[in-house]
Amino acid sequence: MSTPRIAFIGAGNMATSLIAGLRAEGIDSSHITASARSEETRARIGSTYGIATFADNAEAVKGADVIVLSVKPQVMKGVCEALRPALQPGQLIVSVAAGITCASLQAWLGEYPVVRCMPNTPSQLRQGASGLYATAQVTNDQKAVTERLLGAVGLALWLDTEAQLHAVTAVSGSGPAYFFLMIEAMTQAGVDLGLPRDTAEALAEQTALGAAQMASTSDADAAELRRRVASPGGTTEAAIKAFQANGFEALVAKALSAAAHRSKELAEQLAN
Repeated sequence: MSTPRIAFIGAGNMATSLIAGLRAEGIDSSHITASARSEETRARIGSTYGIATFADNAEAVKGADVIVLSVKPQVMKGVCEALRPALQPGQLIVSVAAGITCASLQAWLGEYPVVRCMPNTPSQLRQGASGLYATAQVTNDQKAVTERLLGAVGLALWLDTEAQLHAVTAVSGSGPAYFFLMIEAMTQAGVDLGLPRDTAEALAEQTALGAAQMASTSDADAAELRRRVASPGGTTEAAIKAFQANGFEALVAKALSAAAHRSKELAEQLAN
């Protein structure tokens, strides 16, 4: 499947990010279709990316090798059940909807190969992080296609079990908001220490960006990089000690555990 035909059901931010990434990776527009209820959305993505768009989901998936389900979890069941008669043997289903299990998708669509993905919002900048899980029916070629699809917008890593998607949700799916919160807090602290707000904000944002790039490109792990910055008796060590004295690591663990627990709850609700 060297040049797969990919159909997107739903054309929101995540689908648009994936389409943009695929086009940037050199996938010809003739190999991509999308459906959307809004005529305005269809016109916009059709003109921006040169792809065929449809109001009818069944029309969008004709001849597709890969069908990407990118609709809200609350409407997924109805969309899948309506789409089922239009599916053809051998088509791969890729879902980017949070909380919808492979078992639910196969119950609504039939026993098609399914890959579940948990991407995150930086995918819009092709700096995303995604966890991928495949059912037993997914072939190696289909896995490669999925890697290319999600890899077009950032890092894509395979998981051993579907249950691990809850942890992915907690770490990277919800993760951007944690860093935004940190930037908010650092900005306000900088203002409280006497900096103009725009200066404090710019410094916090660039520091977050620089630290992330160092962590992702260095051979050293985050703990070692932290130690290299925190000289004994210096300013950084004073700040780190204040974080740790107030239970920073335990708070992070508690927060991510809460996110994973909520992910499980939502999956159970959507399945029922």
